[in-house]
Amino acid sequence: MDTALYPQSAFSPFKPRYVNGVLVLPGVPRHLRTRFTTAQVNAGAVVLPALLGFGYRMIDAAAIAIGGSASGATGVDLTATGAGSSRKLVAYKVAGLTQSTLLRAGTATNGVLLADGASHTRNDPNTAVTIIKDGSDLATSTHVDVLLTYVVE
Repeated sequence: MDTALYPQSAFSPFKPRYVNGVLVLPGVPRHLRTRFTTAQVNAGAVVLPALLGFGYRMIDAAAIAIGGSASGATGVDLTATGAGSSRKLVAYKVAGLTQSTLLRAGTATNGVLLADGASHTRNDPNTAVTIIKDGSDLATSTHVDVLLTYVVE
């Protein structure tokens, strides 16, 4: 085995540790499923908190409307900060947020990603990933589940 490609040392510059309540394992994919009330989505809520010195990179994401189909809003956005400005990692349109249906990122017209794969690039260090409604207040559904696969870099 080539030790240049596969280091055999027990020492690593990155040790697993908790930062701001999140277990940080740089380069290791993690999965999170979190349920947000409609009121939390309308007000904006933190999905992943800011980590000092680290940024998140989304691998995959999905959303599920719980307690009814989403209505009222244009959509529900998974947002982060890239190059110093806010960006929508995924724009989940309410037309696709039907009760108990998994709406994946990249789904035709209802799980819209940023152009040219930009949703899958690292977000700025020291910034959170959030969820918030787009347009009017979200209604009808009682909760929205967010399923996010990500890596800390």
